[in-house]
Amino acid sequence: MSAETHSIAGVADGPVPIVLREPPRGSVLGPEVREKSGLEMLRAFIDRTLPDPPAARLTGLRLSEAGIGVASASMPASVWWQSGAGVFLAGTIAFVADLPLSCAVLTGVPAGVAVASSELSVSFVRGATIRSNSINGRARLVHSTRSLGLSEATIEDGRGRLLGHATSRCVIFRGEPRPLAPHVAAMASSSDGPDPYLREVEGDVFGQDYWDATPGIEVMRQTAAGRFNPPVFLLMGMRGVAASEGTVTIGMAMSGWLANAFGVVYGGALAVLADAAMTLAAGSTVPAATAFSPLDMKIYFLRPVVPTEGELLARARVIHRGRTIAVVTCEIVDPASRLVAQASGSVLVLPGRPWERPVHVAEEFTPG
Repeated sequence: MSAETHSIAGVADGPVPIVLREPPRGSVLGPEVREKSGLEMLRAFIDRTLPDPPAARLTGLRLSEAGIGVASASMPASVWWQSGAGVFLAGTIAFVADLPLSCAVLTGVPAGVAVASSELSVSFVRGATIRSNSINGRARLVHSTRSLGLSEATIEDGRGRLLGHATSRCVIFRGEPRPLAPHVAAMASSSDGPDPYLREVEGDVFGQDYWDATPGIEVMRQTAAGRFNPPVFLLMGMRGVAASEGTVTIGMAMSGWLANAFGVVYGGALAVLADAAMTLAAGSTVPAATAFSPLDMKIYFLRPVVPTEGELLARARVIHRGRTIAVVTCEIVDPASRLVAQASGSVLVLPGRPWERPVHVAEEFTPG
């Protein structure tokens, strides 16, 4: 793990996330795309005649197909997406899903019109790992009006196994791309070395002995204290802030690295943050030797987040804890305490299940 440390708002020092170490790479759309329809714009990204946005440079998530009413995207199953147990956060699936879902709507809009996700809902079927090779989302437009679009997607791994199913509702509006904040845009041309997702991984991934001996609340307290930093936290600029039984707060830097092509923080990044907070909140209630995995999540995007200095805070709380199911809610607020997203989800709890065997939700409900 990197020896670099950082401190935010008086919190104890910890490893520096990639998004805080160096300037973002990539570009956002400018005035030159005003004359392009949504489909023309997307095909320009696929042909690489338009540059990748920063979020693509950070993670490798890129469009692979675009036609009328359909869009596909793919992302390498980088080791950087690992949680502290070695499996990927379920939010990784939501991260991939949000791009083709919004692009399927965008394929049908004329020049000068933009699309923004207002709601994303994902049902998780199988957990992704580094053995997934890639995570691929294929979306289709279900219905569209002049102001709203509804789309759905399936998300699979590189072997064609279903990871999840997602739907999204998008707002269609006239508008121009939003430029990055000046202090971010001025640094957006840096390109030395490989992109972050291609680098040697850093962070904490603990073996089965740790999980067998450590209660969930102690894991979350170590995370909040900065003593436990999974690779995905260092990739996405997340950090533990506070933890008690049933409640967890996670921070995420409002970095230009997380910007999409329209210059705002990518909705999939907010979904990762919400999922991390909700999963850890549920995890804070479990005893040692207990695996847990999200069943589903739904997130409403309430206002755009412009990359700048500071961080978002995701506050998650368990509102119901049954024997095998926990229900969790989460609010994401900006530095001005304005609500930017609201999420909810359920988590499957599996006492006695080792983390070495990934949790595949569909298999837990097989008859017999």
